[in-house]
Amino acid sequence: MEVYTISEIASLFKVSTRTIRYYEELGLLSPVRKENGQREYAKKERTRLELIFRGKNFGFQLEEIKEMIQLFDHDRTGDLQLKRTIEYGKEKLLEVENKIEELNELREDMKWYLESFEAKLKEGK
Repeated sequence: MEVYTISEIASLFKVSTRTIRYYEELGLLSPVRKENGQREYAKKERTRLELIFRGKNFGFQLEEIKEMIQLFDHDRTGDLQLKRTIEYGKEKLLEVENKIEELNELREDMKWYLESFEAKLKEGK
């Protein structure tokens, strides 16, 4: 079984050991503790970190990610997790679409002002 120390898992994901500890404090990770207190991260924790970083990349909050991950622990079929992930995904997609619309409007405003400023500059000559 492949296991990692906290330094190895942090290096693998290019984050600090403090980040890994923080996720553990939040209940997102549950590494095994050896007798000497050292943490061991197995495949389950590595998979969870992949899900955490994917979720963060999509803009999900850590509490949302935690809920989605923990749902699998309560329902091994994965159905509850998928349903909740779809709900969160639809909400996030709507947020992204709204942001795109805002940015398109901003782009059009900027174009209009630039064209206006360039026209004024030409009129002045």
